Amino acid sequence: MTPRVVVVGAVNVDLVVRAARLPGPGETVVGPGVERYGGGKGANAAVAAARAGAEVRYCGAVGADDTGGGALAELRAEGIDVSDVAVLDDVATGTALIVVDDEGENQIAVGAGANAVVDAATVCAAVERSAGWAGCVLVSTEIPPAAVAAAVGTAAAHGLACVLNPAPVSSGLVDLLGLGPVLTPNRTELEDLHALLGAEAGDPAARTVPEMAAAVAARTGAHVAVTLGGDGVLVVDPERGAVPVPAPPADVRDTTGAGDTFNGVLAAAVAAGVPVPEAVARGVAAASLSVGTVGARAGMPRVAAIDAATGPAR
Repeated sequence: MTPRVVVVGAVNVDLVVRAARLPGPGETVVGPGVERYGGGKGANAAVAAARAGAEVRYCGAVGADDTGGGALAELRAEGIDVSDVAVLDDVATGTALIVVDDEGENQIAVGAGANAVVDAATVCAAVERSAGWAGCVLVSTEIPPAAVAAAVGTAAAHGLACVLNPAPVSSGLVDLLGLGPVLTPNRTELEDLHALLGAEAGDPAARTVPEMAAAVAARTGAHVAVTLGGDGVLVVDPERGAVPVPAPPADVRDTTGAGDTFNGVLAAAVAAGVPVPEAVARGVAAASLSVGTVGARAGMPRVAAIDAATGPAR
């Protein structure tokens, strides 16, 4: 069966400047021009899931402006159902300002716009409508905490697998951990989650990635997949412990969107019934393929390329 994924998150437009290096505090760097791409962690992950072979429904919000119209047209062109995206008057579509250096590293600042008013009731209704259809709900946290809670809570209430990308981490996330989402933090986000657990996390001096991820997994009862950039992903099973999934060699031109690629492909594989460690390996392979092209979505691979790197999903 074709995997089916509901994605809840942010829709942005990315304005990208390439420069020799990233600016320091108070510093100006100059690049040759500005490029425009579709963006937003949720929307990017939705594109990655669709290219990985999933049917995707998207829930979020854009402004009733040309930018929002263009963003939705780009998602539709990828075969994504945007019926649950609200188009809002008197609010701008979210915009990200991105600088990318010659090593492919980036700095990103986001103006949330319509993403800041994604409605919890709308999210709940969208996930409920898909309860008999979807195999996984993927949630990113660039939207209000109440909307994130609605997505994760409704998925849990209907027995749907949930992947939660805690970027950024907010205090309310700790209340969702007991619902058992698969978490996909990077190291900084893992540190923030670990700190939120407080006494529950045990020794506050336990700051290695495996120790922190084990403490978080003990609270969720589900896998924690910590993204480590070029070092791949550390998968922590609450019962079996930690397993590293190394990243294959990559020709890095732009790391923007690599994490979103990982999350989208992971969610597509989970929706297909693939065990989480194998799904993580597919996500890592896809992310490594994605960084060879400038732009968050331009290098996102299609299912044939992912299968060639990892073998078909089983």
